[in-house]
Amino acid sequence: MYRDSACGPEQFWWMSRAGWGAGPGGGRSGPGGGRGGRPWWADAMGEPPPRAERGGVRYLVLEAIAEQPRHGYEIIQHIEQRASGSYRPSPGVIYPTLQMLEELQHARVVEQDGKKVYGITDTGKADLETNRNSVDEFYARFTEDQPWESYAEDFAELMKRVGRLMQTFRKGAHRGRMSPATMRTIRLALDEALRKIDDVLNGPSR
Repeated sequence: MYRDSACGPEQFWWMSRAGWGAGPGGGRSGPGGGRGGRPWWADAMGEPPPRAERGGVRYLVLEAIAEQPRHGYEIIQHIEQRASGSYRPSPGVIYPTLQMLEELQHARVVEQDGKKVYGITDTGKADLETNRNSVDEFYARFTEDQPWESYAEDFAELMKRVGRLMQTFRKGAHRGRMSPATMRTIRLALDEALRKIDDVLNGPSR
């Protein structure tokens, strides 16, 4: 009597290569990603959102304080808001930039409601106007189709489901349950799921 031969875990080497359940030396602790850094699925989603070049941050700061005097945290908030939440400069970038602009006499410190804020000088205004295009071009990249990072939390939840699917395969393989008959049934279920997902992403196929 014919009996379906089960697939052993060694036939699912690609799962470990992809980081699913890698051991202590594998650099990843589970399907959600590694111990820090970008999650495993991030690279598959395309380029990361734009970042300001080191020299270009000064013009983003000048643009922020040209509108009104601001302190460092308000400048960070202004840039993040204009970038639709997809780019947030760190204090370690903003405060040295403010110090540099003050030394160049492009910005000056003023007191406002008892707080130390930065305002733009005439020299700073002239520098900003000369480089206005670089500021506009930087923010224009965020007004186009928003990158998936804008919905990172929702996307992470989606990828958790993908991770659970891979974990289910891995457990089934280790338990010797991935027989040809079982895999045929799974393929049919996946084909149906993929069809529905494709309809959602690309419209119903006719």
